[in-house]
Amino acid sequence: MPVFTFSGKNASGEKVTGERVAVNKQVLASQLRREQIAVPTIREKGKEFALPTFGTTKVKTKDIAIFFRQFSVMIDAGLPLVQCLEILGANQENASFQKTLNAVRTTVEGGATLANAMRQHPKVFDELSTNMIEAGETGGILDIILQRLASYVEKAVKLRAAVKSALIYPVAVVTMAVLIVGALLKWVVPIFANLFAGLGVSLPLPTRIVLALSTFVGQFWWFVIVAMVVLVVGIRQVRKHPRGKYWMDYSMLKLPVLGMLLRKIAVARFTRTLGTLITSGVPILDGLSITARTSGNAVLEEALMRVRKAIEEGRTIVDPLRESGVFPNMVTQMIGVGEATGAMDSMLQKIADFYEDEVDAATKDMLAMLEPIIIGMLGVVIGGIVISLYMPLFSMIAKLSG
Repeated sequence: MPVFTFSGKNASGEKVTGERVAVNKQVLASQLRREQIAVPTIREKGKEFALPTFGTTKVKTKDIAIFFRQFSVMIDAGLPLVQCLEILGANQENASFQKTLNAVRTTVEGGATLANAMRQHPKVFDELSTNMIEAGETGGILDIILQRLASYVEKAVKLRAAVKSALIYPVAVVTMAVLIVGALLKWVVPIFANLFAGLGVSLPLPTRIVLALSTFVGQFWWFVIVAMVVLVVGIRQVRKHPRGKYWMDYSMLKLPVLGMLLRKIAVARFTRTLGTLITSGVPILDGLSITARTSGNAVLEEALMRVRKAIEEGRTIVDPLRESGVFPNMVTQMIGVGEATGAMDSMLQKIADFYEDEVDAATKDMLAMLEPIIIGMLGVVIGGIVISLYMPLFSMIAKLSG
């Protein structure tokens, strides 16, 4: 069996590192969780450095949401569990997802619970899903849990779509701007360079800068591509390290406009996830651990683990949330009201609804603000190149007319 190295923190917040033999990463992660060790990083020994892989997740979140919705309807109708999985697998268009569902069905037929069968496929069914399903199986309310999971995943898809819509436009415009500028420097500017060389005129500083950039792009275009690839690979490798990921997430949250949007997204995801888990009967300590590990933000994860530790020591949830500095006062106050009235789950869902609407509004505001800024920058860059190329011609015309 392979040997894995791990790094994390125990229940006391102390750093724990070591090596263990296990069947796979998922089995080792389960063992460490039972020992109350939160481990964000597990790597197979000898494979600590690996080039990033692209497109490894073959099952779309939308497909998973549809699966949970259909599954809940079948269970509610009284169909046996194995038959539900067989029907859903046979009608699944995604070949990878179909293979996963067939494997889950085979495992369940062998006597395993649905939650444990799904845990063998962590790339498709995350920890939140499997823990909720385990709670549903234990409480005999699997159909209700599946409905809640479907609603949760659907809302997560909607939130992710809002984030993508906020990024697609500026990224597309900036990409087009880079391509246009590159084309100008590569093919248009050299024509003017030859013209100026033939005329033997004295060139102003802006024109000399543009010609130097054109020469660099013409000779070292490959260097630009290599630098971009190295930058992407470097960022992915930094994010694989716990402290690197924490530093990058912290820096992103501090950005002027985007940081506020990311903070709202983090709050919406946290409240939706924790509220769904508590509603489904998952204990709050387990819910906080799961929410922290599935938050996707290292700053939020560390804050939630501190909150969990404080609750273990007998404190209320409000004070450690407020002390973390991550959550707005309105959020901690509403959670405090929910805790005092015994309606924590419904209060968390209301906060999530509010912040999801806030994300939509913030996305529209950011796009409205970015559009004129990006267009203005594009005009300045392209206009500056064109003007710098015509400046020598203007000087010549002025001399000739004089």
